[in-house]
Amino acid sequence: HICEQLLAAEQGTYHNTLLALRGFCSLHAQDQHGALQDFQKVIEHDSPHPNSCIKALCGRGLIRISGGSNYLTALDYITACQLKLEETIFTIKSYVPWNQRGLLLKVLQEEGQMMLQKKRYPGGSSVSFQKKETGLCTFLTWKVFCFVLLVFSLSRDAPGVFQLASLLVELDSSDETSRLLCADALYQMGRGEEAHKMLSLALSRNPQRAPVLARLALLQLKRGFVYEGNQLLKRVIRIGDSSCLLPILDIFQAKDRKLLQSHCRRRALAILKGKQEAAAIKEAIAHLSFAIIAAGGYAEDCLLTRARCYGRLGQMKTAIFDFNAILKEDPRNVQALSGRGFVHLALRQQKEAVQDLISALKVEAGAVIPAILSLKPEARGLVTGWLLQHGRAALTELVATKDLPREETLGDLLTVAKALTQIYRAAQHHIFYTDVLMAKGEHQEALEHLQEAFGPCPAEDFARARLAVLQLQGRNMAGAAAPLSALARRDEKDLAFLLNFVDTKQQQHLAQAAAQEGKALTKGHHYEKALGYHTLAVLASRASPRYLRRRAACLMHLKKYEKAREDMEKVIQGHGCNSPKTQAGDHCSQGFLLLALAEEEAAVQHYMVALQLDEPLALGTITNCPGREILTKTFHKVAQCNFEKQRYEEAWKITDCGLKIDKSTELQKLKARLKREASSCSIH
Repeated sequence: HICEQLLAAEQGTYHNTLLALRGFCSLHAQDQHGALQDFQKVIEHDSPHPNSCIKALCGRGLIRISGGSNYLTALDYITACQLKLEETIFTIKSYVPWNQRGLLLKVLQEEGQMMLQKKRYPGGSSVSFQKKETGLCTFLTWKVFCFVLLVFSLSRDAPGVFQLASLLVELDSSDETSRLLCADALYQMGRGEEAHKMLSLALSRNPQRAPVLARLALLQLKRGFVYEGNQLLKRVIRIGDSSCLLPILDIFQAKDRKLLQSHCRRRALAILKGKQEAAAIKEAIAHLSFAIIAAGGYAEDCLLTRARCYGRLGQMKTAIFDFNAILKEDPRNVQALSGRGFVHLALRQQKEAVQDLISALKVEAGAVIPAILSLKPEARGLVTGWLLQHGRAALTELVATKDLPREETLGDLLTVAKALTQIYRAAQHHIFYTDVLMAKGEHQEALEHLQEAFGPCPAEDFARARLAVLQLQGRNMAGAAAPLSALARRDEKDLAFLLNFVDTKQQQHLAQAAAQEGKALTKGHHYEKALGYHTLAVLASRASPRYLRRRAACLMHLKKYEKAREDMEKVIQGHGCNSPKTQAGDHCSQGFLLLALAEEEAAVQHYMVALQLDEPLALGTITNCPGREILTKTFHKVAQCNFEKQRYEEAWKITDCGLKIDKSTELQKLKARLKREASSCSIH
């Protein structure tokens, strides 16, 4: 009220002062609109009074905080400080309520930090301010707006922030954040010595503050005091707060960040060249982390080294995180791919390890192979085993499924195969390499590699079989069956895989030749050797019933009844166009095999089917083997079991068939009992 009376007296001498005072009165009375009008009149005056302008700027800054325009608040206070620092301090202490002063200091600290970090730009907060406060400041003239932009251009520089920080320090000398802001501004102004003194003073008050130590370390490195800088970094490492570097790096110049990065990297490598204890590795990791942060979050060499360090400490998932960071930027980075593959190896994650190592081999096998060779024998054996297993499975699927994309897959498999032969010159690796060449249709190259690895006349069955297939490709049929039959005895699946490289007509000829040789060997009682030929005949003929019967007979001689039963099961499942006589013979054979396997009930069922199909043939076969008396006892045993379970109809059928084989007294007695037990019902 007093201010309004004085203003009404039209005394122009203290007009601006009275407007500023009335503005603060309105502000304390929660009349922000009236306060802003008074403050704006003072600021817009053609010949403003400095002290009154300072008060108006401070008042307007408070109003802008409530409107959410913190950046413009900082601009007002920087402008006030530039006019007169002491008067600004006095105004804050005298006119800003104590319960608002804490918020004001916090806002000014945050905005000052963002200005130094270059996170404020024209058109950002200023535009927001205009949108938010349109109702309050519609009277802003174009001249005032230009003045604001001019203030912005001046205040975003370090000198403006330094004045703001000096204000904050004067208001609260114990606040460390304000001192750090002041030191950062001094650094950007090129006044490094003053910044160093201010930081040293802050450190003397609190020796364990990581943000202070980190700033001092960088300043010492910049001054050339490497030892002192390194000691300060060690203290930061002991505190364990590497995150304190993140806001600092937005403030320091690029050349100084590069200096910190190179120093930390060199220090980490020096540590790793010495002791390999856990403590030393952890210290190296800390230095590498500093270097990565200094580089802006990505430094390929440092990330690779740190990932390997984590691997040594057993922190495998953290190591994978670093490798992933590299591969996100460079998916074809060989060291990262192979490194991540080795971590998956340590975790026994086979699929992931194989995928990464194959990707690395495709990019640069010359760099990956020495890395694999440097592994311990156990790990190296596991890697090669997994690669071979994956390659063999992929090649088998590719050869069996004709419609898969071949060229790219075969190229990848050839890369893997070449690498395996260089890592470990094992027979299986050379065999795999030969197979890939055969799949690619490069038969001459496959033959040359096979003979180079195993000689012109290989002793190894797997190699001899492939030589035979390659000779078949050259229309040389002579002698092909022998090595392939030898492979059949050792690995039937591998033989089936190889036959994919032989055309259908050649397979037919091969099956006939093998069957003839197998028959001759069986007559000579050389059953083991004959079995290989019979197996070759079965596979080459795509499981012909004729050759399955011969192999089953050979297996019976070798007393391998289960495998023989499986063959006869396939034959019986294929019954369709066969004559009853042929079918009866097959069921008799299956019945005999089931007897040998002690599956008596199933055996009886097959003999019953045989008797129904061709009774004379079945009886003749039974007479020869296993004998009528033996089989009759089996029929009696099975029938008796069904009788005891009160399955009279089934018992009657078995007894009736058994009596066709031999008029056994036991079966006749059982039939009589069945008649008595079932006299009340018809069983015919």
